[in-house]
Amino acid sequence: MNNKKLIKRARGFAKPFRVTDGKRFRLKDIDPADTLDFGSEDKPRAKEALAMGTDLLAEEQDMLYAQDRWGVLLVFQAMDAAGKDGTIKHVMSGVNPQGCQVYSFKAPSAEDLDHDFLWRCMKCLPERGRIGIFNRSYYEETLVVRVHRELLAKQTLPPELVTKDIWNERFQDIRSFERYLTRNGVLVRKFFLHVSKKEQKRRFLERLENPEKNWKFSANDIKERAFWDDYMTAYEDMIRNTATKEAPWYVVPADNKWFTRVVVAAAIIDALASLDLHYPKVSAEKLKELAVAKRTLLNEK
Repeated sequence: MNNKKLIKRARGFAKPFRVTDGKRFRLKDIDPADTLDFGSEDKPRAKEALAMGTDLLAEEQDMLYAQDRWGVLLVFQAMDAAGKDGTIKHVMSGVNPQGCQVYSFKAPSAEDLDHDFLWRCMKCLPERGRIGIFNRSYYEETLVVRVHRELLAKQTLPPELVTKDIWNERFQDIRSFERYLTRNGVLVRKFFLHVSKKEQKRRFLERLENPEKNWKFSANDIKERAFWDDYMTAYEDMIRNTATKEAPWYVVPADNKWFTRVVVAAAIIDALASLDLHYPKVSAEKLKELAVAKRTLLNEK
């Protein structure tokens, strides 16, 4: 299959889960177990499609790096055990490490808390020609901080700024920030890996029962699970308020990892293809330099 057909196919995979206007978005409308028309018997075919996708993604990334005009920011958000790490690992497996930067944002440090809520992520934005991946991001400031209001107090904001409108104000700031990035040559794509509560339980139990996966489990995971409904409300509100044409959300069903990875790869391929990437054209003067260099090498004794 040639690249044009692969890109067209990728666009078809990604489009059903793309949200560019959140006004009518409802999280309940997305089934975490959805696999479109693919069944479990199609897993081998999906893995083959993913392999082809990662090869194409590597080609696009190579041109992105060579052209050195655009930066790409990929934001991943999800509940624990939704598969963010695995998705990033498999989808980006063919990408040149020199052209990719991955940052995982844990609990903010004392230095982070002494700055505005976007500061620590702004320091890690991708350079031109690079793909930047945020494993969690500034969106945590509208999720975990919203669910656990006591965390907001640790940010030592002036009391008069902590109003009932603070979350809408942060959404407004994020929309402006992402529009600013887009206007400055940074393509933004955001992924919410939507796992069901039932599937999260199964994966937690798997981590507890498998000694090789014990290290992945934290007692805090169970504590956060108790706030499931609050998080779902926060995620829905986040997507409704920050999905734009410039920086869309992809709400990706995450109960089946093989399908999640295909959709994410497809969305990234579609995004890179929209940039009309190509290798830099060599000037006539440069071609002359190359010809001289070639003659020099060929004439060496």
